[in-house]
Amino acid sequence: MSLLLSLALLPVLISPILAQTWTNCNPLNETNCPADTALGIRNATYNFVTSSAGSTWNTTNGNLKYGTQGAEFTINRKGDAPTIQTNFYIFFGEVEVWMKAAPGRGVVSTIVLESDDLDEVDLEIIGSNATHVENNYYGKGNKTNEAAKAKWYPTTTPQDVFHNYTTKWTKDTIEWYIDGNVVRTLAYADAVGGKNYPQSPMNVRIGVWAAGDPNNNNYTVAWAGGEIDYSKGPYTMYVQSARITDYSTGSEYMYGDKTGSWQSINIVAGNSTAAKTLSAPPPVSMAQRWAGLPTGAKIGIYAGVAGVASAIIALWALCCIKHRRAGRKEGALADAAFEKDTAELLAYRAEMGSARRGF
Repeated sequence: MSLLLSLALLPVLISPILAQTWTNCNPLNETNCPADTALGIRNATYNFVTSSAGSTWNTTNGNLKYGTQGAEFTINRKGDAPTIQTNFYIFFGEVEVWMKAAPGRGVVSTIVLESDDLDEVDLEIIGSNATHVENNYYGKGNKTNEAAKAKWYPTTTPQDVFHNYTTKWTKDTIEWYIDGNVVRTLAYADAVGGKNYPQSPMNVRIGVWAAGDPNNNNYTVAWAGGEIDYSKGPYTMYVQSARITDYSTGSEYMYGDKTGSWQSINIVAGNSTAAKTLSAPPPVSMAQRWAGLPTGAKIGIYAGVAGVASAIIALWALCCIKHRRAGRKEGALADAAFEKDTAELLAYRAEMGSARRGF
């Protein structure tokens, strides 16, 4: 029996990605949840090969390293689950990630869109499955009927090759793409008439976790391919780049009531803090500042530097001369003192010799 068929027949093995799905304040249950900061611009693009995640991402678990393949999410030991999360939200949009999944039984690489009221859109790659990846969705945290929600699609060695995983999300449909090809479309009406359709502002979370840890329940461990063997690690997921598109614009997204429907979300006009951060010019290096100076300014700087260097050299030479003069003077004084001491010693010896002869 194929893995795909086995998972379809065993819904208890389909597990939520526990490490990345949580909320600080659910606006369907609380009345004082803060508004969600909007991305505020059309696109945000990140190249993790040339730079770090930056200030618009928060590291919510573990630590990341950066190398020639991009951001490195590594499980070294029990408890490791390195994860990053945007500090902004999108209200319908696109998320595109170039990723190479982590290998290993019990290891799960994830890309998650998550809202405050637990709407969720997922991509999950099990480290021991070299032929398929899974996508999934939840509405308002409803985990029932997971076997019907989770779907598996053929993908060539996702642990060895970078693939482009893209999610396009509108109020009408969610489309999942692998390497530019749409593999699944979910219509609003197909999610229990829209009740389970993800439709509230979501942030983006990327991470890897040990779903096969023996402390997890048996169903989660089985879904992850079995228990993880930490001694065979480290297990590393690589993220080369990410592009996030927000189909809405504004500074914040606010829940207008406790329904969590897309019609109830209020878009607050203005410039978001995330947009200001992303739109700010990058820090200018000294080399870039120098290159931007006019020729006259450069000549003036050269002349100033030359003048300072000349003054330093002259001061050094003067100090050397003074030291030499002081040295000669100190040498003459030392010679005179030596001659005086020698004369006194000779006189003392002569006097002592006369005294002995007198006896």
